[in-house]
Amino acid sequence: MTTALSRHSDRRISPVFLGILAVTAVTGWATWTGFAEQPGVAVFLFVTGAWIVSLCLHEYAHARTALHSGDISVGAKGYLTLNPLAYTHALLSIVLPVIFVIMGGIGLPGGAVFIERGRIRGRWRHSLISAAGPLTNVLFAIVCTAPFWLDALDGVPADFRFALAFLALLQVTAAILNFLPVPGLDGYGMIEPWLSHNVKRQVEPFAPFGLLFVFALLWVPSVNGAFFDLVDSVLRGLGVSNQDASYGYSLYRFW
Repeated sequence: MTTALSRHSDRRISPVFLGILAVTAVTGWATWTGFAEQPGVAVFLFVTGAWIVSLCLHEYAHARTALHSGDISVGAKGYLTLNPLAYTHALLSIVLPVIFVIMGGIGLPGGAVFIERGRIRGRWRHSLISAAGPLTNVLFAIVCTAPFWLDALDGVPADFRFALAFLALLQVTAAILNFLPVPGLDGYGMIEPWLSHNVKRQVEPFAPFGLLFVFALLWVPSVNGAFFDLVDSVLRGLGVSNQDASYGYSLYRFW
């Protein structure tokens, strides 16, 4: 089995990730109980911590799927430890997505783990590796919105509800953006194995600029409006109102 070829130490959860998880748990508790003197600070730390956790799980899903598909090198690279500092582009994977959340409330797709695609056989496996990350965001969104669509909000403090709504918005935006068939994003990675060699060769030079292209498009008012209309529709389908998500974003930007 491929998993047997990775050392146990390669799969041990990183103290860095556990520290981020601890901050998320403590500030989530502070948001729930109202313990924090400034609720906005607690919401900011809780949502940021949870967002980074989701980014780590996103990249872990890529790496874990790659491991079971034949790329046993992901263990030695530290990708199975959930350590965000082990990513190929830590700046793109963690720092920039957090900055974009602060700036505009958008769950920007981050950088990536480096998968040795030559070790993997079968187009379906390549597509599944790319799909694993955004599917993690979908799962995270479902978990965050569970109290809403299960109608289980009785007793849930308002600030915590708003924080969950905003966190769900980030997951939905990240999933939608990641599923776009744009070079450099996971959506393109899902369809790339099925493209002809000639098409892939023509598209390859544009891959490093795909995310920048999407970001530029989101600054176009009509595109931005259409994008967030789609996000709002998905959130409403999950029981989250635009008002709850907006309140959560206002709390998040406590300054």
